[in-house]
Amino acid sequence: MTSFNDVNKRLRKKNRGRYALLASCCFVSVLLITAYISMMGSETVLSVLPEGGDSRKQMMMIFALAVIGCGVFTTYAAGIFFREKSRETGIFLALGATRKQLARALYGELTVIGLVSCGAGALLGMPFAALIWQGFRLFIVDSDEMALSFDLQALLVAGIFALFVLVMLFWMGRRSIRKTNIIDVVQESHKSEPIRAVPRWYGWGGLLLAVIGAVVGFNAGSFFVVYLHWYAPGFVTAPFYLPLFIGLYMMLLHTVANGWGRKKKKYRDIISVSMMKFQARQTVRNMLVMTLLIAGAYFGAFYSPMFSIGALMDYNNRPIDYMYFYRNDQDLPGKQDVEALANKYDVTITDFNTAPMARLGVDGMDHIETEGKMGTTYEEVYAEVLCSNLFMPEAYYNAITGETADVKPGTVTPIMDSNGDNRYTISGDISLITNTVTDTQWPVKTTGMFKNDVLYGHYVLDDADYATMTKGLSDEWLETMVCFNVIDVANTYDFADALFHTIVASSGPEVEIYDAWDPVEREREIAAKGEYFMDPEYLGKHGFESIDYDEPDSTDFRMHWQYMPKFAVLEKADFVKTTAVYMLTFVFIAIICFAAVFVIAYTRCLSVAMTNQKVYDDLRHLGAPKAYLLHSARSQVRRVFATPALLGTVGIYCFYSMIMFFNDNRFTQTELLGLAACGGVVAAISLLLWLFYRLTVKKVYRVLKLEGK
Repeated sequence: MTSFNDVNKRLRKKNRGRYALLASCCFVSVLLITAYISMMGSETVLSVLPEGGDSRKQMMMIFALAVIGCGVFTTYAAGIFFREKSRETGIFLALGATRKQLARALYGELTVIGLVSCGAGALLGMPFAALIWQGFRLFIVDSDEMALSFDLQALLVAGIFALFVLVMLFWMGRRSIRKTNIIDVVQESHKSEPIRAVPRWYGWGGLLLAVIGAVVGFNAGSFFVVYLHWYAPGFVTAPFYLPLFIGLYMMLLHTVANGWGRKKKKYRDIISVSMMKFQARQTVRNMLVMTLLIAGAYFGAFYSPMFSIGALMDYNNRPIDYMYFYRNDQDLPGKQDVEALANKYDVTITDFNTAPMARLGVDGMDHIETEGKMGTTYEEVYAEVLCSNLFMPEAYYNAITGETADVKPGTVTPIMDSNGDNRYTISGDISLITNTVTDTQWPVKTTGMFKNDVLYGHYVLDDADYATMTKGLSDEWLETMVCFNVIDVANTYDFADALFHTIVASSGPEVEIYDAWDPVEREREIAAKGEYFMDPEYLGKHGFESIDYDEPDSTDFRMHWQYMPKFAVLEKADFVKTTAVYMLTFVFIAIICFAAVFVIAYTRCLSVAMTNQKVYDDLRHLGAPKAYLLHSARSQVRRVFATPALLGTVGIYCFYSMIMFFNDNRFTQTELLGLAACGGVVAAISLLLWLFYRLTVKKVYRVLKLEGK
């Protein structure tokens, strides 16, 4: 006599694909989350993403999307499993099996599936992250900073997510067993998720609402800062994005319920559209999560090309090949030393110039911040001596640049980059200059601007004014700038590297400082708070890495040493190594998010196919042509893939463009080229999505027992 356990064992063997789908989804979700959190918590990554910085916030935001996405597709895979298993449950109940007997068998299966798949995902997450990272090091770039180290505390977060998966499986299993009506249990596998009629205006209305939400949400924070002097916390600014999500949901509802096609296609697609309607609720939710994940993935993927294009254009457009500067109390290489080193490397120097510079105090509006329960507020208070900036006389500016600038007495002219941007290196318009040694002050007027991609971040004074204002300054307030060009600059990397390390070796501990370190600000901060957050001993306390002469090739040193030379050939050649961790972290994030998108799309399409198997069997028996059945199945898969891909891709591209524009209310040439490079990334990833879509379509054909191309 065949026992219950024998029958159950045979059914498991027959439906092993169903068990494999659930186990694989649980495994993949835990694997992806463990890999992401392992990378996110790695000291290798955290060391280049300052605490409280935008990059770290963006990484956390995308992680939240990844958690939601993985949670959604795992929950939905479990829903598919229990829906298909409900028929077996109903039959066993009808044959006299007890619910306790069924529950014991089901919980045993879930224990094996959950523990094995989640455990494997958690254990393999870190090796998976390390494998991807080693691939970066092997095929893209390698450096000492790329050595990966993990914090085992990341496994705690992975364990919490794995626990969620296990609890979700048992909760859904218990809910499935506790259903009392046998007929309802048997028919659970055919249960639909219909929606009401959706007005056609939901499509364009949702699009308009999404645009409004994106614009208002992006500018809400700036509005609070500029007009209310309030750095509003995230829970205040985040709701302004709500219209964006409502608009996306409306567009997805319209896509599933109505489609965007012309009316003449209405009857051709009536069956596929109707089948989508009967599963619309969960389909729309899945598509919304896919849309957000695709947007988050592209946001990470766009960072590298955007940053790279800007940096490489900067290096190529510099009008001066070599520039370095130093405080006059430092003993750095002079002209003879540089020429001797150049001769050693067979480098010919041309146009060698030096220019005096002075650090003077400038006025401005100080932000007095007050911490509160609802965020930070500030008030603006005018300060006669707010901070310091570097000034140079016009004669030396003209000698270096070859220009004929004429700065009028009593005025000062800032030097911007070629786009007219100060890159946050100077104070903007100033009206009062202070000699910080003699405490003498001079009113000035800021007029015009000069543009230079090497000298930006300084001010130019009339020669006589410069001599007057700098009189009495000690060497720590005086600096010297050295500029020169070379013949065949592209082949002078070895010379540039040697000169750079000579400069570092010659610099004293007094200038082993962060680029934001300011002596005037330091005096004000110490007087007010007793310490200056940019002093080397306090950097770690405030989330910054120290500048260390022993690590001159590190990312922090190259990007943040105040006296970092500007050698275009050196920076261009070492650019990838210097920024590798920073950029590849976002590439890794994009890979994880796109992997989640693929799994969600695949499981949703298989669910649609399995739910509609009987419908397609009926259509085939009624004589529906094979071409029509293929078109109908393909149409449903296409909607699951195409709509989120289109909305996520176009949406984030437009949003990214909006960010670039609102930076300074224009598009620079660098930004336009960067956006073009991002377009290339979109094209490459869209091709991968299309290939995966084709594979999914073939799988759906097999599930529905359809053949054809």
